[in-house]
Amino acid sequence: QVQLVESGGGLVQAEGSLRLSCAASGRTFSGYTMGWFRQAPGKEREFVAAITWSGGTTYYADSVKGRFTISRDNAKNTVYLQMNSLKPEDTAVYYCATRPSAKGWGTRVSSLYEYDYWGQGTQVTVSS
Repeated sequence: QVQLVESGGGLVQAEGSLRLSCAASGRTFSGYTMGWFRQAPGKEREFVAAITWSGGTTYYADSVKGRFTISRDNAKNTVYLQMNSLKPEDTAVYYCATRPSAKGWGTRVSSLYEYDYWGQGTQVTVSS
């Protein structure tokens, strides 16, 4: 079992920044690829970003590329999502999730079905 707790969400104006955190407990954190997803009202959950267990490789959705940065600190069992130049369309509940590193790497890391443990989410609201 892995428990994930997101934090750092809130209300921000367009072009502002937020930094989300996801703290993990339970199994060895370093054995997992970590992902961030988001879900806006009335929409399906969508991929945002993913990072390998070492932190050496990342992958982003086109909609956030160049604005968001995913990182992790395995010593703190925490993954981060730095969000800059926020837009109203970034408004959503943001979730972190774990994916066993044994599954390998590739574009399939963008599929939510590849992930096994999920946090409860943190709300991000961007006003125009």
